[in-house]
Amino acid sequence: MDGTLAILFLLTALIDMWVNHCGRGCVKPAVEIARHTLSVGSLIFDADSIGGEAYYRHDLPVSFGPFRPVVGISVDSLGDVWIGAGAVNEFRMPSGPGYAEFSFMPGWWMRSESGPHLGYPIEFRSGIEAGIYRNTGERIGLSLDHRSNGELSYPLPNPGLETVLIRVGR
Repeated sequence: MDGTLAILFLLTALIDMWVNHCGRGCVKPAVEIARHTLSVGSLIFDADSIGGEAYYRHDLPVSFGPFRPVVGISVDSLGDVWIGAGAVNEFRMPSGPGYAEFSFMPGWWMRSESGPHLGYPIEFRSGIEAGIYRNTGERIGLSLDHRSNGELSYPLPNPGLETVLIRVGR
């Protein structure tokens, strides 16, 4: 997978900003409810499942137009750690509990001795998530995240890493 998810994040956020936010200020700050999200899932490298991952993300209590700042950390079963900060853009269904979300988070990859070689310590994590909000305010979703260094390691390989995650947020 290449930078497709990151490009989708940017394009959908800019369209969302133009359609829904520019009438009152394209990136005007707005107060939000902070959200804590926990995820678990499968780590995929070179089309093979190589282990599991646990991921925590904190959505900050503010947004700037369609952009909501987030910070996150993940640890996988091989001992690798990724920590980053970026933004998400959520789309809620006009009626009903459904939502979709794109994210983009630059971060730092700390590889263990047994972890995959990704070519560079800076890894951009982009993702797409879909799910539902429950009546109690929690949300449950399925996510696909991709990590890549965006060719920063050139001429070294940039194999990328995917995770398929089940997410629960409150």
